[in-house]
Amino acid sequence: MAVIKVRNTGEVIEGKENVAVFLNKQGVLYEHWDASKLPTHLQNKFVLTDEEKADILAAFQSEIEDLAKRRGYQAWDVVALCEQTPNLEELLKKFEQVHTHTEDEVRAIVAGHGIFVIKGDEKTGYFDVELEAGDVISVPEGNPHFFTLMDDRQVVAVRLFIDPSGWVAHPYEEKEGE
Repeated sequence: MAVIKVRNTGEVIEGKENVAVFLNKQGVLYEHWDASKLPTHLQNKFVLTDEEKADILAAFQSEIEDLAKRRGYQAWDVVALCEQTPNLEELLKKFEQVHTHTEDEVRAIVAGHGIFVIKGDEKTGYFDVELEAGDVISVPEGNPHFFTLMDDRQVVAVRLFIDPSGWVAHPYEEKEGE
């Protein structure tokens, strides 16, 4: 279950309902899928073949299609990161820079863990959303954020896009007074 840590106050928010209410107030979609739908042979596997990625998409097909229909997503894929991922350090350096997108950034964590660092409203500031299997998050278009791995450095996630060819990270720089 997701846990939120508000950076400027140290507040910790736990529990599915509390997390959903907090994120909703920040304009961030949060849902929870049944992670036990992931086939057993893939539950602790972080180096995946294309066939295994297709198996993951098939396991969560109804949830993916439901979310896509509600939010206008047209395409989806699976991303897997772990110590064996080529150029992992380089990827993480790129991921760990605050940026925005011209569409939502959607992740459904199906195995492992990850953290979204998101800029909230003026009062809240930045907060960390620690995600685990079953957690689904959609950071809205134009909202400053970044994604990184937790200490175990393992995650498998379904990504959904309106237009994957246009999904580009745009660097974000804080302005005075933000």
